[in-house]
Amino acid sequence: MTKQSDYRAVLESLPAGQWLAYLDAESGLPGPRGNIELAEAFADVADPGLIEACAGSPDEYRAMCGAVGLGRLLVEGRQGAAETLRGLAGDHRWRVREGVAMALQRLGGVDMPALWALSAAWLGDGPLVQRAVAAGICEPRLLRTPEDAGRAVDVLDKITAAIAGTDPGLRRTEEFRVLRQGLGYCWSVAVAAAPEKGFGCLEKWAVSQDKDVRWILRENLKKARLARADEAACGRLAARLEEPGE
Repeated sequence: MTKQSDYRAVLESLPAGQWLAYLDAESGLPGPRGNIELAEAFADVADPGLIEACAGSPDEYRAMCGAVGLGRLLVEGRQGAAETLRGLAGDHRWRVREGVAMALQRLGGVDMPALWALSAAWLGDGPLVQRAVAAGICEPRLLRTPEDAGRAVDVLDKITAAIAGTDPGLRRTEEFRVLRQGLGYCWSVAVAAAPEKGFGCLEKWAVSQDKDVRWILRENLKKARLARADEAACGRLAARLEEPGE
């Protein structure tokens, strides 16, 4: 038994009218860590109507649970689930945005082609939606085939190109900071899954003089998974980044 399965059993034993009170009591908030296992259990078994109601809640934890649950509704083909989730990807509450990434991973765990299609549709949106895409696809268990790993590299390449083309004024926004922070680890996940293609792409970006792109590469080089994938390539990248930018 896992915590998630334990919570699922509790929820299924409760009358429907007590579910929200249970979420509130077991949320782990206020505190440094929301109860992710309970959110996943809720997503497994909640009624679609309750999932959608929670997704629209002003309460951060309930909205996070609703966001994760929308991933199951995506898998089930629920009309409107993708558009609701897309809106939550731009939410100002970071836990809700994490719930969106978890929902995308839930979709990918069942139907990677559907995840790639959704990602392509979202890539033209703003920084927070792009960050949701990056965080959603950059999950090691989803990138076990060369095709999926290579597609993740392609998506990150497009997002990084968007960053490099961002107006200087927009770079001071919180939304841009969140996207940059996300790419500061997402590249390492994708490159570790597709080393040849991934390192080739990073070496292309290493010649960029864009300060934010260079920051993203430096952050990824701190991740041990990159050194395990190709220590020599990491050394070449680090040397390139030692060269002064503008």
